[in-house]
Amino acid sequence: MIEVKNLTKQYGQKRAVDNISFTVNDGEILGFLGPNGAGKSTTMNMLTGYISSTSGQALINGVDILDDPMKAKRDIGYLPEIPPLYLDMTVREYLNFVYDLKKCKLPRKAHLEDVCELVKITDVYDRIIRNLSKGYKQRVGLAQALIGNPPILILDEPTVGLDPKQIIEIRSLIKKLGKKHTVILSSHILSEIQAVCDHVIIINKGKIAANDTTENLTKNISTDSRLIARIDGNREEILKVIKNIPGVISVLGDMEREPGIFDYEIEVREGCDIRRELFKRIVARNWVILGLRSTEMSLEDIFLKITMGDSVNITVKHANEALENSAEINGTDNAAEEVSGKEDEE
Repeated sequence: MIEVKNLTKQYGQKRAVDNISFTVNDGEILGFLGPNGAGKSTTMNMLTGYISSTSGQALINGVDILDDPMKAKRDIGYLPEIPPLYLDMTVREYLNFVYDLKKCKLPRKAHLEDVCELVKITDVYDRIIRNLSKGYKQRVGLAQALIGNPPILILDEPTVGLDPKQIIEIRSLIKKLGKKHTVILSSHILSEIQAVCDHVIIINKGKIAANDTTENLTKNISTDSRLIARIDGNREEILKVIKNIPGVISVLGDMEREPGIFDYEIEVREGCDIRRELFKRIVARNWVILGLRSTEMSLEDIFLKITMGDSVNITVKHANEALENSAEINGTDNAAEEVSGKEDEE
């Protein structure tokens, strides 16, 4: 368990971290997010004892990281953004070195084999680290964090440099580790955080701007309750049918995605679920629903809204939808190409 109480870090007149408090429970995977310069890395460095705080406390399983750093650090496995590797060593030599450095008591040979198997580096165990790919170096860095089987893992960008298959494997590993470990995961890949983490903290300008599950953040931040339904059938009749469904505020059917097939944007009252009734009425008239999705905010939308405020009126996703609509209205993809060209120039 990690407890942060009124943690502050001052650099001269600059307050990098400003009186933040939060708790990470046992077996929880926390996503720790923030734009560059927000205080995210400073906070992680204070949690691991790499730098000291100006005031406040960071408790690792009840032990203050400053009062008893050796005891607190024994419970932490840390993977910084740039893994702390000795490039002239082989993987075997390096992991044995880390084993000794941590004064690990687990059976050496069996433990190191288990760690290597977990992160899939058994096939490079006797190779010099300098000659490994970036992805393998990242895995070796993760392996050193796991040595000693620490109850708390702090992982800063653990999937940097990995290919898509490796990213999926590491995600699965982190979720597996989260069943028996407390994990803090920092990443700029927001879809990764959304897929793995139980809880999210967003830090901005040294303060905690959000602290909740992604589901609750979406409910609290988004005031938009809309569905997009792609339906094959008579457009005018479909509009009438949807408008008469209880809970529907408005419906638009101006986006022709395929010949005679439109996307219908349906705004509903908050807390009202019309999906079942919509399906019944469409099927009863022998029309076909080809797609149905909500427009709830992604973690990327939430992050931009929190860190950039109301100045963000349109996210990347919405921008892409606008480009698609523009291209379809004109019957060509030129609009999207022109806008894309302008973005490249800027």
